Amino acid sequence: MKTIKILVLLMVVSVVAQAQQSLTLTDAIAKALENNYNIIIARENQKIAEIQNNWGTAGRYPYINLSLGDNNSYRAVDGDNTTTISLTGGASVSWTIFDGFSVSISKARLEELENLTKNNTAVMVESTIQSIILAYYDVLLQKEKLATYNEVMQLSEDRFERTEQQKEYGAAVTYDVLQAQNAYLADRANYLLQEVSYKNSKRNLAYLMAEKEATDYDYTDNFEAVTEDYSIADLRAQMIENNKSLQSQYINQRLLDNAIASAKSAFSPSLDFIGGVTGTRAGSKYGDVDMGWANSANFYGNFTLSWNLFNGGNRKRALQIAEIDSDIAMVELNEMQHDLDNSLANLFEFYQVRKELLIVADENLEAAKLNLQISRDKFEAGAINSFNYRDVQEIYLQAAQGRLEAIYNFINAQTSLLRLAGVIVQQYD
Repeated sequence: MKTIKILVLLMVVSVVAQAQQSLTLTDAIAKALENNYNIIIARENQKIAEIQNNWGTAGRYPYINLSLGDNNSYRAVDGDNTTTISLTGGASVSWTIFDGFSVSISKARLEELENLTKNNTAVMVESTIQSIILAYYDVLLQKEKLATYNEVMQLSEDRFERTEQQKEYGAAVTYDVLQAQNAYLADRANYLLQEVSYKNSKRNLAYLMAEKEATDYDYTDNFEAVTEDYSIADLRAQMIENNKSLQSQYINQRLLDNAIASAKSAFSPSLDFIGGVTGTRAGSKYGDVDMGWANSANFYGNFTLSWNLFNGGNRKRALQIAEIDSDIAMVELNEMQHDLDNSLANLFEFYQVRKELLIVADENLEAAKLNLQISRDKFEAGAINSFNYRDVQEIYLQAAQGRLEAIYNFINAQTSLLRLAGVIVQQYD
């Protein structure tokens, strides 16, 4: 009967596996980058900055206006009727020819703002990639844990069934059966709880990929740690060049330098031009006299040079504040670099420790697995009691779970290290 159950279970698993869609880590990252809500918002903000980064927004081009008016009146006094019609049209152009290089300064600011939004999008992409990596491997972790709990539960079930058979032949007592049953029920409870954790991890991954419908994927990547030998000097060089938070701080520093230039330009004179043409067609009619029309046109073009020599010291104070803001930002930049150097050193050492712990966890699991095999043979031969065998089972479970945790913790440390160095996008491109 047990053999039949196993065959039926294998057939069901085979059918379900064929119906499932395969999902690699690369596929999960691609789905998230396409559908993630925060990335979509960041990209839309980037489009806005790209539209605003224009010479017209900066004030380089003139403004042209057209106007057309119609003014009519009718007057009646003591039987004398007067009708007046006036049509006026005009076109004007206004252009700030020079304003202390403020146009170029504004355009440079718009370019930096566009770069900042691009960098913000890159930060969001990095964050999403890191979240997807950890969520995907968390699914594999919970899946492997579920398999381990299932393995231990099967051992407990076999022990329970064997003890029941031994009781029928008088080789075991009710106390032994109850001990085996309690161990089996405890392992089954752990298995059911782990099944919930596995489903939650899959649900979390689906949320990060912005999938509204739950799809039971076949997660095809192997749950394994791929160790790499990194040089902290190389990682630091990559961090200085590629870290997105640091790049954003550089952009903010340039924006503050731009604010200083803008404050200085306020001391310069400005040259404006206003020109245009207006035309009027006016008609008047008195009593029974026919309407008389008169046309006129006016052309004008004027230059205005203005220079604000003193405005209560506001420009000077604005410049001083801009320079202080720039100095503060430079201190913050130095602090960020120091903090990143410190974080890199900590993460690098943590990565090295995680790599060593992987070796320890592998050796521990091998010893626990061998101990379990030997103990099982001894238990079946009656050389050890059920308590000793149960202790060995729990040791094996802890070793197996510890190895799985060591793999996930290593992947977590490696991902954090690559994120800090700013190369996580290239790593998983």
